[in-house]
Parts: sequence; structure tokens; C-alpha cells
Amino acid sequence: MKGLLKYLSPFAPDQSGAVSALYTYGGIIVICDAGGCTGNICGFDEPRWFESKSAVFSAGLRDMDAILGRDDRLVEKLRLAADQIGGKFAAIIGTPVPAVIATDYRALVRMAEKKCDMPVLAVECTGTRLYDEGAGEAYLNLFKKILGLQAKEAAEESVKKVSDIESAPAVGILGLIPMDVGRLTVKDELESHYKAKGYEKVYCYGMGDGLDAVAHAGEVDKNVVVAPAALPLARFLEKEYGIPYETEYPFPEDADRIAEEFSCIEQSPDKEKSFDKVLIIHQQVAANEIRRKLRQSDPDLQIICGSFFLMDDELKEEGDLHFEREDEFIDYVLQEGFDTVIGDAMFKRALRDFKGKYITFDHGAVSGVN
Repeated sequence: MKGLLKYLSPFAPDQSGAVSALYTYGGIIVICDAGGCTGNICGFDEPRWFESKSAVFSAGLRDMDAILGRDDRLVEKLRLAADQIGGKFAAIIGTPVPAVIATDYRALVRMAEKKCDMPVLAVECTGTRLYDEGAGEAYLNLFKKILGLQAKEAAEESVKKVSDIESAPAVGILGLIPMDVGRLTVKDELESHYKAKGYEKVYCYGMGDGLDAVAHAGEVDKNVVVAPAALPLARFLEKEYGIPYETEYPFPEDADRIAEEFSCIEQSPDKEKSFDKVLIIHQQVAANEIRRKLRQSDPDLQIICGSFFLMDDELKEEGDLHFEREDEFIDYVLQEGFDTVIGDAMFKRALRDFKGKYITFDHGAVSGVN
């Protein structure tokens, strides 16, 4: 049964990813639910909620609101919120309820923009997909909205805006949310990392830099994608603005720690055989980085990367795979004879009969961000 989980907890859904992707940009985020989805997002999937606040609201849908599709009430609530607290934009995030009743998001956006006098975007989440799909749609919709408005303003003024980074090498970091990078703050860490590579300006979109940075997204020299959810946005920016991109998980301490633990396993005096078959299960970009690090010390290692989340074909090696079900994952690990598994501690719960070594590599969308 595809959705049956006996050992694992449910993974973060698409609406959680969408909210996380938009969390720090200074907008009003409205989750189209009766309150339950919002509680789960703020209580479990978005750890920044406990340290820094964002204008995240539940639409407070009631039975008759959902049945009759009373979009005007939602728009009026959004207008009142905008009048009271302001906001740089508004985002309407879908959940299972609007998905079931086939809510017309484009109409909602048009109505809300007329009433609220601010940019409004929608992310059509359904609650049946996983966090990275929702985050990916939110990234793309936000950047398209802001860059589109910027282009329109420039055309109306008949002037070309001059960037303050025109002569300074700049890099944009795409895909930064706690569920993918396991951190609540990254700005200082990433600035040091990329300035050492010669970049004078480092835009940490969504974790350190806000909506003003998005306005410069068409001007950077290169984008770095740290999680597969941001690949559609990177490809859009490459197509529209000619900005090249590469994938990198720029947190070397994670790879160094795992490589050290793996080295200790291989050098253990009581081991009976070589630990030469490894499974890494995480988000794809991070898993690839761990694989690269392990191969530096032993190029002959057989390393497979797998994930329950997005797996981009361009980033796959032969043998890499996507898991659909918990039992599929368990059977694969046991049948393929892996010596070492690297992944979130939650996955270890499912591998009760696994006799090899397990190295923990936390993934916030699986067990939460500490």
C-alpha cells in the first residue's frame, strides 16, 4: 500500500514547503484551510516560527465557505489584514479543501490584487504531494511575480535600472529552506564560503536576504542550487536571463563529519569485511555531495543515492532511485546487501533487520529541524 507508514512519520507536505519558501520575504501568507494545516506548518514543519515571526494566517474556512466557494470572504479577510499590518505582497497557499472544490486561483489572485493594492500570488498545493514540490512552485511563482513587476515598471518609466552590483561579481543561492539544509540561519556561513571563491555579493534568497534581493535575481553572474526543488527556478532564470547555474551543497562540515564517521567504520579492527556498498538517502543535492566526499578517499566505493523526494534525471548516476513506499525502501536495503546506510534517524527505525552500519544525516522534512 503506497501511503501506509508503519515506522516512518508522514513527510512534510507541499503546503509546508510553499510556506517555508516564502516565510521571510515580508509578505502576508494565507493558508486556505480551516486551521489544521496552519497548525501543523507552524508547530512542526517551520522551525523559524519559534524564533522569528512571519505573517502566516489561516483562511479559517468553514463548511459552508468551502461548499459555496465564498472567495469574496477570503479576499475581504486578506484586505483587512493588509490594512492592519501591511505587507510587500500576499500569497495564497492551497490545501486539500480548495483542491477538492476546484478553487479558481487565478480569479482569486485578480480579486485580491484589486482589493488589496499589492502583488498577490498563488501556490496551488493539494496536501497530497511532498514539501519540495510546493517549495519549488513557490520559488518560481514569487520570482516570476517580482521580476515581472520590475520589468513592467522599467518599461513604463522607459529607463533601464542600474544595479548596485553591476561591476561586482555576484552569486545567488537558490533552494534555502530549513527542511533542506537543516539550519535556521545561513547568511554568514554562505557569505564566507562564496566570498572565498571571489564573489563580492552573495544573495541568500529566503534565508538572510529578502524581497529586495529577488529584484536583483536577473543580474547575478551565477546561481547555486542547494536542493532539487529550486531547479525549475534556476532553469527559468537561465532561459530568461542567461544566468548559468550549478548544484552544490555548500555546507562542508556536514560532509566532513559523515566522511570521518565512515572512515572510523572502515578502520575498525573488528570489522569482518570491507564496507564498500553504501546507500545515501536524503534530498538529492545533499546526497550527491556526500557521495563526492566519500569517493575522495575511496574511488572504488559503490554508492547509491536514493530519496522519497524529487530526483532530477540530470543529477542521477546509474543506480540512483526514487522510493514511493516505506516497504519498498525496507526491502531494497535488505535485498541489495548494503554495508552502510546514511540518512535521517527516522529511516533507521524502519530498518530493524538491517545488520550494517547506520550514519545519521538529519533531513528536516523527514523528522523535523532541530
